[in-house]
Amino acid sequence: MIKIGLILLIAPCLLLMGLYMSDLSRVEDCLVAGGSYDSVQQLCDMQNSHPVLPFMAGNTRLVNSAMLLAMLGFFLCVIGLYRPRKGH
Repeated sequence: MIKIGLILLIAPCLLLMGLYMSDLSRVEDCLVAGGSYDSVQQLCDMQNSHPVLPFMAGNTRLVNSAMLLAMLGFFLCVIGLYRPRKGH
């Protein structure tokens, strides 16, 4: 149970970090090129200016699902580590 819990605890966090860094890299490349990143269409726009859309706002279901899986993993780890008292 601990192995499954650790996988569910760590994998979603690593996935989110990877996706966030990829998104951040696209935005940074666009800004360096002199454009404005359109988060809705996920394109670099050289003509218009676009508001900044945080990763959480653009990927709400993904972030919430990953956090729920991480919490499930945490609870599975706690249950797997629980040892009842002996002799009572």
